[in-house]
Amino acid sequence: MITVVGASLAGLSAVRALRAEGYDGGIVVIGEERHTPYDRPPLSKDFLKGDLDADALALGDADEYEDLDVRWLLGERAMRLDPADRSVVLADGRRLRSDGVVVATGASPRTLPGMDGLAGVHTLRTLDDAQALRAELLDGLPRVVVIGAGFIGAEVASTAHGLGLHVTVIEALDVPLERQLGREMGQVCSSLHSDHGVGLLCGTGVAELVGEDRVTGVRLADGRLLPADIVVVGVGVRPNTDWLAGSGVRVDDGVVCDAGCSTSVPGVVAVGDVARCPHPFTGRHARIEHWSNATEQAKTAARTLLSGASAPAPLTAPYFWSDQYKVRIQVAGHVAPGAEPEVVEGDVDSRTFTAVYRREGTPVAVLSLNQPKFFNRLRRTLVPAAAAAAS
Repeated sequence: MITVVGASLAGLSAVRALRAEGYDGGIVVIGEERHTPYDRPPLSKDFLKGDLDADALALGDADEYEDLDVRWLLGERAMRLDPADRSVVLADGRRLRSDGVVVATGASPRTLPGMDGLAGVHTLRTLDDAQALRAELLDGLPRVVVIGAGFIGAEVASTAHGLGLHVTVIEALDVPLERQLGREMGQVCSSLHSDHGVGLLCGTGVAELVGEDRVTGVRLADGRLLPADIVVVGVGVRPNTDWLAGSGVRVDDGVVCDAGCSTSVPGVVAVGDVARCPHPFTGRHARIEHWSNATEQAKTAARTLLSGASAPAPLTAPYFWSDQYKVRIQVAGHVAPGAEPEVVEGDVDSRTFTAVYRREGTPVAVLSLNQPKFFNRLRRTLVPAAAAAAS
């Protein structure tokens, strides 16, 4: 039997990959949420604004699940992993002994001091999170403060603005998205907020959330007070690895894996947002929190688990996208230090353009706003980090 811990996109992709590789033994999927796997990207966009219902988010259906022959344990929490016999121990003490374990527990939102128990303060990671936030946004509470101008925060700000609410975004960095896109393109993409009349305050932290039973404002580190009816905290995530303490699985900002998704414990692999693997394209040992990475990585992990030897990972450029203010932002590759962007199609002022990042003349990443066809053509020209360094 193989136990998959995490009823996520990565977990479901692992199940699909195991069956595709010919595994016909038992598969159990443990999910802490009560939902079968669902698509997360719409949670900050179409679902949040009320254009999709929960059923439309489903990643599989009853017929597929019957064909996959999976035993679902939903609303159950894995508390620890016993490496002696690869038993996953549940909160009620039950032990599921496994021939192999797939760790697909994802990550949880980071929080701020003082937000626990304060109504009107939200994080956005799960379907339940999105349902709670959607109810308040659609209730028409007018003033929304988003803490964190990363991609999730920016998408929430865009959605709230589209609902006619007054939105302010707070970012501790001087330039939002600088780590992902570099300084120049980080400024361009974050200017979408000001293009649409959304306030963007950069280079300042949050001192405290103000309010007793319900939030009424956000006090900044410089003393300013922003009135708020709803606060959304989007300050990053932490990988869900606490349950692995004492298991022998090495953890360091995620589950440390080799390129084939193998962990330090035989018969245990990790996939998705929780897995910290060396990426053959970027050359970095890091967690990659992308939809496409979860699906590709699951295929590698399944081959590794079934063969007993680390399978080679595909040499594919990491890819992600974000929809903000009716602009589709697409990024492929890795914006490494020293990589300089050059606009090769369109123009920045129109917010419709494509830029190629080059490092010592070699294309290593591409960024596109509203030019999907041009983007898809150029992403195939990108050069992996090792080859770029050798050129």
